[in-house]
Amino acid sequence: MEAISQILFWVANSLLIPDIIILLFLFARSLLLIGSFYNQFMVKRKNDKELNDKIKNLNFSNIDSLKTSLPEKDNSLFIRYLRDLLTTPASEAYSDFLLSNFENEAEKDVSLSKLLAKMGPVLGLIGTLIAMSPALVGLSTGDISGMAYNMQVVFATTVVGLVVSAVGLVTQQFKQRWYAKDVNSLDYVSRILTEKQEQV
Repeated sequence: MEAISQILFWVANSLLIPDIIILLFLFARSLLLIGSFYNQFMVKRKNDKELNDKIKNLNFSNIDSLKTSLPEKDNSLFIRYLRDLLTTPASEAYSDFLLSNFENEAEKDVSLSKLLAKMGPVLGLIGTLIAMSPALVGLSTGDISGMAYNMQVVFATTVVGLVVSAVGLVTQQFKQRWYAKDVNSLDYVSRILTEKQEQV
């Protein structure tokens, strides 16, 4: 039984360094995500300011003005799909196809935030529990410096894991709300286009 416990202890301790490396990688990835999220937020705010009222008041007569008011470059996923929707001959089947593709790409964009939100606490907890064991051993043997070092690892992995999770959770909530609104707008525009095509 003691041999099995030693093997288990050795396996658990050997996971600490990979856990810290992965945690640091996810922390760096979360910092990059903050930058891209801020850029996405600014672009969306600008696009919404220009297009929200036009989409809201869209009808058969002013649909061409929506097309001309689009930004010159596809600066977001929504603009790219909206341009495709407006420049392709109206078809209910093609509109459904576009909406499904948009939802898939939106889910792909949100997947990183979901990963960070879930994996941050898991990796932080793993690092905490692994480093806690030698800290307790140091306490029992009177090795205060060794215990203090391991406690630093305990708190560091916990804090970094929670920061990674917080970044993932906040960006996930915002992106899901943005994409839900974008899907609704694309669906509305596609219905207007289909109705216009049927009346021609």
